[in-house]
Amino acid sequence: MKAINRFLFSRVDNSPLLIFRIFFGILVACECYGAIITGWVRLTLVEPQFTFNFIGFDWLQILQGSGMYVYFFIMGTLGLGIAFGYKYRFSIISFTILWTGVYLMQKTSYNNHYYLLILISGILCFFPANANYSLDAKQNPSIRKEWMYGYVKWLIVLQLFIVYTYASIAKIYGDWLDFSTVRVLLLDKANYYVIGELLQQAWVHKIVGVFGIVFDLLIVPALLWKPTRKIAFYTSIFFHLFNSIVFQIGIFPYLSLAFIVFFFEPETIRKIFFKKKKTFETQEGKLHPFRKKLFWIAGIYFLVQLILPIRHHFIKDDVLWTEEGHRMSWRMMLRSRGGVGQFKVVNKTTGKTTKVKLEDYLSKKQKRRIMGYPDFIWQFAQRLKKEYAQKGEAVSVFLENSKVSINGKPYRAFIDPKVDLANESWHHFKHHDWILPSNQKEEKAN
Repeated sequence: MKAINRFLFSRVDNSPLLIFRIFFGILVACECYGAIITGWVRLTLVEPQFTFNFIGFDWLQILQGSGMYVYFFIMGTLGLGIAFGYKYRFSIISFTILWTGVYLMQKTSYNNHYYLLILISGILCFFPANANYSLDAKQNPSIRKEWMYGYVKWLIVLQLFIVYTYASIAKIYGDWLDFSTVRVLLLDKANYYVIGELLQQAWVHKIVGVFGIVFDLLIVPALLWKPTRKIAFYTSIFFHLFNSIVFQIGIFPYLSLAFIVFFFEPETIRKIFFKKKKTFETQEGKLHPFRKKLFWIAGIYFLVQLILPIRHHFIKDDVLWTEEGHRMSWRMMLRSRGGVGQFKVVNKTTGKTTKVKLEDYLSKKQKRRIMGYPDFIWQFAQRLKKEYAQKGEAVSVFLENSKVSINGKPYRAFIDPKVDLANESWHHFKHHDWILPSNQKEEKAN
C-alpha cells in the first residue's frame, strides 16, 4: 500500500498538466470555431429537419436549428477560457456539458474521437490545471502551485492505454488482416495531390494495415519506456500527421500529440515550455485523506471503460454486421458501410400503402447513412409513426429490399421486411431479431 501511495500521491512538477491545458483549450476552440466556418454545423445541425440523436435523448432535438451557431461559438469561447485558465472550472465544466450535448444530439457524423473528448474534458474538470500560468492564478495567487499529484498523469495514461489497446485488438479481424478495409478507406483518396495514386497501391495498404495494429498496441508502452520514448515520439508525429492529412479527422491527431507531454519527464516539459517556472523536486507521497474515495471513483470509472468496449461479445451475432455495441468501443476506422432499401407505410385501418421518399425528410448525408445502420432505420420508422399519428392515422412501417454492403463486399439482405418497425422497441444491450443474421449468401447489388 505504501508503494501505491508513493506512486499515485507523490507531488510532482505540474508542467505537463499546465501545457496540456493550454493545448487542449486551443484545440477545442479550433474544433468548435472550425465547425462553424467549414459548414459542418450548418450541414449537420442546422439544415436537417431533425438529427439522429442517441436513442433516449430525443429532447435534445429542441436545440437543432440556427441556434447551434451560437452554441458552437460559446463552446469555442469556453475553449479559449480553458487555454488561458480564465474561470477555468466554469469553462471546463460548461464545455464538457455542452460537448456531451452535441455528441448525444447526432450520430450522422459520429466519431469515436468525439467520445474521447468528452472523457478527457470530464477528467480535466477534477484537475487543478489552472494552478499556474493562468489568468486565474494571476488574479488569485493563493491557488498557484508548482506541483500536482502523480495520479493526474497516470489517470490520463491509463485512459489512453485503454483507447489504443482496444483500437488495436479491434483491427484483428478478417477484413483488416487481408487489407480490404484499408483499400476501401483509401479508395476515395485517389484524387489527393501527389499522394493520391500512391495510396491506391497494395503495398501501401499492407503497410498501413500492419502499422495501424502495431502502433495502437505499442505506442503507450513505448512512450512510457525511456529507451524507446524518442522513437515513439517521432513515430507518433508521422502517424498522426498522416491520419490528419489523409483522413481529415479534425483535431484528434493533434490532441493525441498533445497527450505526449504526460510521457516525458516534467523537468523536460518545464524547460521547453516554462523556462521561467520554478524547479520543483518530486516529494514522496503521504497518506492522502481522500485516497479511498479516489480509488473507488477511479475504479468504477475504469471498470466501465473496460467493460463497455467488449459488450458486443455478449450480444448475438457479429458487431461488424449488426452494429450493436459498436459505438463507444474504440472500433475506429474498421469498416465502410452502404445500404439500400425502401420504407413503406401501411395504414392499419384502411390498408393504404405509401412509399416514403427519403429526400422529403433527410439531408444528403443522412440519406447516405440511414440504410446501413439499424438504429437509424428504427428511429426513422418511429418518426414516421409519430408523424402519421399527429394526422390521426395509426400506421405500420416496413423496410423492403433492405440490403447492406460492408467493406465493398456484395450486398446482403439486412432488415426483415415482414417486421413492423414502428411497433418494435429498442434495446441498448440486446440483439434485435429484425436484423437478419450475418451468415447469409452474398448477392450482387441492384
